[in-house]
Amino acid sequence: MTLRGRAILVGLISLFMVFLCLPSLVSKDVRLGSDLIPDQAVNLGLDLQGGIYWLLRIKPEDAIQNQIQLVLDSFEEIRSEEGLNVGSPERVEGANSLRICDASLPALEDVVDTRFPRWSLEEDGLCQRMVLSRSGVRDLVALNVDQAIEVYQERLTEGGFVEPIIAKQGEERVLVQMPGTDFDDRQRALELISDVTLLEFKKVLDSAPNREVLEAAYPDGLPADAQIVEEKDKSGNVTEALLVPSRALLTGGELADAGTDYDRTGLPVVTFVWGAEGTKKFRDFTGDNVGSRMAIIKDGDVISAPEIRSRIGQRGQIEGNFTPQEARTLAVQLRAGALPIKPEIEEERTIGPSLGKDSIDAGTRSIIVGALLVVVFMWVYYRTSGLLANIALVLNLVIVFAVMSSFRATLTLPGIAGLLLTVGMAVDANVIIFERIREELRSGRAVRNAVQIGFNRSRLTILDANITTLIAAVVLYYVGHGPVQGFGVTLVIGIVSSVFCALVVTRLLFDLLLAGGSQRLRI
Repeated sequence: MTLRGRAILVGLISLFMVFLCLPSLVSKDVRLGSDLIPDQAVNLGLDLQGGIYWLLRIKPEDAIQNQIQLVLDSFEEIRSEEGLNVGSPERVEGANSLRICDASLPALEDVVDTRFPRWSLEEDGLCQRMVLSRSGVRDLVALNVDQAIEVYQERLTEGGFVEPIIAKQGEERVLVQMPGTDFDDRQRALELISDVTLLEFKKVLDSAPNREVLEAAYPDGLPADAQIVEEKDKSGNVTEALLVPSRALLTGGELADAGTDYDRTGLPVVTFVWGAEGTKKFRDFTGDNVGSRMAIIKDGDVISAPEIRSRIGQRGQIEGNFTPQEARTLAVQLRAGALPIKPEIEEERTIGPSLGKDSIDAGTRSIIVGALLVVVFMWVYYRTSGLLANIALVLNLVIVFAVMSSFRATLTLPGIAGLLLTVGMAVDANVIIFERIREELRSGRAVRNAVQIGFNRSRLTILDANITTLIAAVVLYYVGHGPVQGFGVTLVIGIVSSVFCALVVTRLLFDLLLAGGSQRLRI
C-alpha cells in the first residue's frame, strides 16, 4: 500500500476510535440526549462506582432433597406409564437414600442403572435401599450452582441491570456483584436472584373460604395425592383455600416465552406462550375441563384460579392484580427459567459511591502521572523519535477505551492496573525499535535504510514478547473470575493495540517525516 493510502487508513481508524471513545468521556444524560453519540460507554465495576455484593450458597442438603423428590416423581411415572413391577420408594429420615420393598430386583436394578446413574442399590433386609453416592452429591451441587449462574445472568440482564458480575466461588457458592445498583433497586434485584419461581398449573378439586373449613369437609383426611393451597390478598390475608392435586399438570419449565400486557380494564397481566409439548397438554386439559377452575400457583401461593371457559391453545395470560413492576419481574423470571433450589444468602454488602469515587480519582491520577513520566522520558531520551512514540501512545490509549466502550466492558481497579501495564508495554516495543535503529545508524547506514531495517528486524522480537503475554492474559480471562477477568480483558485489548501502534502507526509517522525531507532524524 502507498504511503498516502496508509496515512488515510490509519487516519480513518483513529477518527473512528475517537468517536467510539466519546460515550465514555461524557455523562449518560448527554449520551441519551444526543443522536450522534452512541450509548455505549465503559461500565465501571463495583469497586469504582459502588453497588451491592451478594454471596449465595446452594446447600447440599437442599440439593439432596430436591433430587430425592425428583426420583420419587420419576418412580410414579415408571409405575403408571411403563407398568414395571417396581414398588413405591419411601424416604429414609436423615439419610441420602430411599427404601423400596415389594419390588422385582431385576426390574429395579435395570431402572436404577438406566435412569439414576448417581444412585446405587444396597440390600436392606427384605427390601432394597437406593443410596445417593458422595460423588453424586458433589455432581448435584455443581450442577445446581451452574444452573443458578445461568439463571441469575439471564434474569438480571433481562431485568435491566447493566453488566452484573456473576461467578462461582468454591464448590457451593455464587458471587453476585451489581455495580451501580442503589438501595432502591436492591429489593427488585434480590427478588430476581432469590426467588425460586416455580409456576404450576393445577385443576381445582374443591374450595372453601379458608383452610380450616376445607379440611373440615374431609373428616377422614384429604384425598390421596392432594394438597391445600391458599390465595392471599396484598396484605397477606387468606381469601380462599383450594384443594389441588399434589402433582402439577404443567409447570413454568414448559413455557417457551413470557411477557407483559394490559387487560381491558388497564390492569397489568403476564402473557405466556407454551412450547410444543406444553401446548398439547394445555389444549387437551382446558378442552376436557370447560366449566372447571384451574389454579395458577407461584412458589406455593395461588396467583389466580380462573374458570376455564373454552379450550385454550398455545397462548394465555395470568391475571393476579399485579403492579407493572411485579408483572415485569414475573415475566423475566419465567423467561429465564426457575431456580432449582432457593439459595441461602451468606453475605451482603453495600459499597457506597464515595469509596468508588476515591478509587477512580486514585486510578486516574496513577494513569496520568505514569503516562506523563513515560512521555517526558521518551521525549528527553529519544528526542524526535520519542515524540512520534508519544503520539502512538496516546492513540494506543484511545483504541483501548474505544474497544472497551464498543463491547460495554466493565472497568475495575485491576483493569486500571492493566491500562498502566499497557502503557509500559507500548513504550517497550518502541524502545526495542529505536535501539535497533540506533545500531544501524552507528554502522553507517542512511536514516531511511536504518529505519526500514530497524522495524523489520524488531518485528519478530516484539511479536514474540507480546504473544507470550497475550497467552497469559487469555488464561487469566478464562480461568479467573470477577476482577481477575477485568484485568485480563484490559490486558488483551492493550497488547493488540500496542502492537498495532508500534509496528503500524509509529512506522507510518517515521515514513511521513522522512518523506517530508527530514533526513537528520534525531533518535
